[in-house]
Amino acid sequence: MATKATAPPKPIRPGLVLAVLATASFIAVLDVWITNVGLPAIGRGVHEQSLSNLSWVLSAYAIVYASLLVPAGRLADRYGRKSGFILGLAVFIAASLGCAVSGNIGLLIGFRCLQAVGAAVLTPTSLGLVLTTAPAEKVAKYVQIWIIAGVLAASTGPVLGGLLLEASWRWLFLVNVPVGLVAIVAAVRLVPDQRHEQDARVPDALGALLLIVAIGSLALGLVQGTDWGWSSAGVISSFVVAGVALVAFIARSSRHPAPVMRLDLMRERVFASANAGMLLSLASFSIMFLSVILWLQYHWGYSAIKVGLASAPGPAVVPIFAGIAETVQKKARVPAGVIAAVGALLMGLGAVLFATGLGSQVHYASDFLPAWLAVGAGAGMALPTILSSGTAGLAAEDSATGSAILSMFQQIGSVVGVSVLVAILGVASGGAELQVFRHAWYASAGVAVLAAVANLGLTSHRKQKAAAQPAY
Repeated sequence: MATKATAPPKPIRPGLVLAVLATASFIAVLDVWITNVGLPAIGRGVHEQSLSNLSWVLSAYAIVYASLLVPAGRLADRYGRKSGFILGLAVFIAASLGCAVSGNIGLLIGFRCLQAVGAAVLTPTSLGLVLTTAPAEKVAKYVQIWIIAGVLAASTGPVLGGLLLEASWRWLFLVNVPVGLVAIVAAVRLVPDQRHEQDARVPDALGALLLIVAIGSLALGLVQGTDWGWSSAGVISSFVVAGVALVAFIARSSRHPAPVMRLDLMRERVFASANAGMLLSLASFSIMFLSVILWLQYHWGYSAIKVGLASAPGPAVVPIFAGIAETVQKKARVPAGVIAAVGALLMGLGAVLFATGLGSQVHYASDFLPAWLAVGAGAGMALPTILSSGTAGLAAEDSATGSAILSMFQQIGSVVGVSVLVAILGVASGGAELQVFRHAWYASAGVAVLAAVANLGLTSHRKQKAAAQPAY
């Protein structure tokens, strides 16, 4: 009996595959930035005026994303990266549609959590596919392009968010649907199937849940402190639950075969410093970014599109100073820790300039722009340096896991920053007095100084290995 000939496998087209994977990275990062810009409009759309409640639109996403990033990556390695990538995109798109049609804050937060599940799956799978489909001689270049897609989302997010808000706050989420659908169709046709790592261990689901409870309870206590009272049973209970859940998470991670966070990696000084620096840097930046959005809208009366344009220069200079930092590190041989520390101090300087320069009178060019450019320049120097140098002391086989943990601490930092800002502004939220905003900016500056101290630990006394690929 004649056997039916099998068709030869389709040739991989790396450039097109990279375009699909970078698009996914773009929309996952974009969703964070345009949601920050649109938070006041979202509040009006779902009839919610409390900043403490609205902050969960940002924090719920970051908490779930941070907690599931490592487990989702391991599951994808076990069951297939292409299928995981497509599944993550599909969940992200469906949740985006759910966010757009939400009529109340509770439903919106629920769909934001589902969005984060999708993002936690598609982020590591897309990076993994980039690494395995890129030509051997172009792996570093392809990873850099994938990262740049996220940077572009950050730099264009404020303006795009302002434009979308001119139509409706719902378009902040609806924009993901057509782009995501095109990416899914392209992924089905272009992205190759890969051999699954069948021996990959099932990740620690309970550990991920404990981390969600720990971060969520901490955020709850911070954002509700002013409203409930700092000595109230609710706030104290939130902090106690956070502490107990954190201890349980650490204890479980120390003995589970596939933990959310490998504690043994924290014994490496550079890696531990990178995680501390990442958390503190993101906390400082998150305080500033959301406070700036609220200030421009509530105190200077800027429209949504004007807020987008006014806040765009800060993120826009991030890639410029990231390039400068890389050049200085390589050619002038300035230690990574010094560059990241200077970047954090620049962010702190921007916060101090906001605190001492802004007032009720609108002087954008003289009072706002210099401070915001200092923040963007500092973020450009600090954050990419932490990402690229943080895993330099780890073994090669631990680089991917280390990069994912760094990304986890990045999200935790944003949760802490938003929660601290809400706690400082209190029930007055965006309408708080100038002096209250100044407290927030000085707090941001203080956190930035702590970040600079932590970042100094990035400089290893040993000869560092080539930096591993960072993950968002």
